[in-house]
Amino acid sequence: MTSARPSRSFGFWAKILAAPLLVAGVAGCATPFKADVSRFQTQLPAPQGKTFAVVAEDPAMQGGLEFELYADYVEAEMAQLGYALAPAETADLLVSFDYGVDNGRERVRTVGTGFADPWGPWYGPGFYPRRSFYRGGGWGYGWYDPYFGGPEVRSYTIYTSGIDMKIENRATGERLFEGKAEAVSTSNRLQHLVPNLVDAMFTDFPGNSGETLRISIAPDDGDKTVKRLN
Repeated sequence: MTSARPSRSFGFWAKILAAPLLVAGVAGCATPFKADVSRFQTQLPAPQGKTFAVVAEDPAMQGGLEFELYADYVEAEMAQLGYALAPAETADLLVSFDYGVDNGRERVRTVGTGFADPWGPWYGPGFYPRRSFYRGGGWGYGWYDPYFGGPEVRSYTIYTSGIDMKIENRATGERLFEGKAEAVSTSNRLQHLVPNLVDAMFTDFPGNSGETLRISIAPDDGDKTVKRLN
């Protein structure tokens, strides 16, 4: 006697059908890069006829290949403002630059999984997004699941990266500008982080002294949005 093949539950097939939809949703979602930028300044000289040089705040980094790569981004931004690159020994302005990323910390959030009521409204055949708030962050999206059990707990590592930039009058040593840009992300790759942080630093440069901005940079077209935090 041949045993009957066990039937699959609705929950099993719903999970199978949901998988490609969830993968497609994650793949199609590009998150903008967000940085908090604080800047302080006295009156910077007009660019016309003024020269600058980018130097490492940490002398041990000066001349390093990695530092020179990131210094190129700062040089390009200063040149776009109208300042001319010159040797550090003769430049009118010295732009000291530093960068780094921490070792990261774990963050935990809880999300639902699966499908909602198959007669749920407006979101197609029974799907609707459910938002779950995790401590210290923003809204994350999962799927509410009345069939498949409780919520899912996920852990991941977040990193804080930052750059520090100062501009001084080389001849007098007068400090003309100080700026910091920081970002929290799931990446610790400085090759990706530093160019975005430099881009944020020079958005609406030199800005209003003492003001902190939240700057979002779209990953595809580079469009920016600026939000004042104080």
